[in-house]
Amino acid sequence: MNSRERIAATCAHRQPDKLAVDFGGGFQTGIHVSMVYQLRQALGLDRPGTPVKVVEIYQMLGEIAPDLQDALGIDTACLCGTGTMFGFPAVEFKEWKLHDGTPVLVPVAFNTQYESSGELFQWPGNDRSVGPSGKMPAGGYFFDAIIRQPPFDEDHLNPTDNLEEFGPLAEDELAHFARRAEALFNQTQRALFCTFGGLTFGDVALVPATFLKTPKGIRDVEEWYVSTVTRSDYIKAVFERQAEIAVENLARLHAVVGDKISVIQTNGTDFGTQNGPFLSPAQYRDLFLPYQKMVNGWIHRHTNWKTFMHCCGGVVPLLDGIVEAEFDILNPVQCSASGMDARQLKQRYGDQLVFWGGGVDTQKTLPFGTPAEVREQVKERIETFAPGGGFVFCAIHNVQARTPIENLLAMFEVVRSYR
Repeated sequence: MNSRERIAATCAHRQPDKLAVDFGGGFQTGIHVSMVYQLRQALGLDRPGTPVKVVEIYQMLGEIAPDLQDALGIDTACLCGTGTMFGFPAVEFKEWKLHDGTPVLVPVAFNTQYESSGELFQWPGNDRSVGPSGKMPAGGYFFDAIIRQPPFDEDHLNPTDNLEEFGPLAEDELAHFARRAEALFNQTQRALFCTFGGLTFGDVALVPATFLKTPKGIRDVEEWYVSTVTRSDYIKAVFERQAEIAVENLARLHAVVGDKISVIQTNGTDFGTQNGPFLSPAQYRDLFLPYQKMVNGWIHRHTNWKTFMHCCGGVVPLLDGIVEAEFDILNPVQCSASGMDARQLKQRYGDQLVFWGGGVDTQKTLPFGTPAEVREQVKERIETFAPGGGFVFCAIHNVQARTPIENLLAMFEVVRSYR
């Protein structure tokens, strides 16, 4: 099998010829740019000082370029738009260095000037006439959203204010997806993993709208969570119109890329905490499932794409509803959270959900364990999840900065041995 066929077989719950692997296909399966730099140096792919492109500036994820994909045996390729979380495009790049000296490439509009406090700010659209929308703390490696909640009148809340970022996909952006999909599909044999805006409902990473200059509506994270209970009709009105726009844009996307895409992310909302879900199964079915099913159902009726749910935390009580919402894939499979035992997940849902992740714990084992502990956990997870297909190996969420390079190399060592 080639990589595209391997991912297809895995997602069809058939045993592939080799273990399927993804790093960098999506923005929750990535590696921090500083660690990509260290990997490239350790594998002898670059001379010291060669910068690595930042492909997602909010989390500061590094590009997994084709030569690194080859070296690591990665089966996916990233298909995404040109926008960023701060509202300026990522089409031209300039050199910069992180505070730890890592050489990187960032979009030309990216602010590279640290404050005297050591903090780094970003402005929406690089417009300094409005307040900053993101902050990297002193000594930090990625950004936090700055909450810019405008005052609102409870009696005059308008759902359209929380719909400002959703609308018809621009023609130039649609053309970008068409060109990029054509190039990746014809020049590689990897499975195309598509990240496409507007498909995920209530993702609190997006609620603050770091990309909008003057966001309106409910933009405070705490207020948004409260609103799911106290203003559920308002939230449903937002979701209903968002879903309609999403389906219209999906139809336009499919018209230009066809079935070149293998996997498309349709959820980034976290429904789980370390100790269980944020909400009850009944609340999930009432507030989220209908709109997710509208998007996923359209995809399944009109394409051969597989639908990808990113959802952190202990979400076992929600999994029946997640299956009903027509998600094919669950990520990051946070096995350290309550109820997320790898063996039980495989036994109960291994024929209904593809486990895309769960390969190694990024809270404790990978950043703080020994190489031997990393090898043992990776070996155990592969032996648990891989039999019969339905498992794509990657870490539980993005590999973070300051992860010991020895641990990262140990992880890939075991993956190679199982391939």
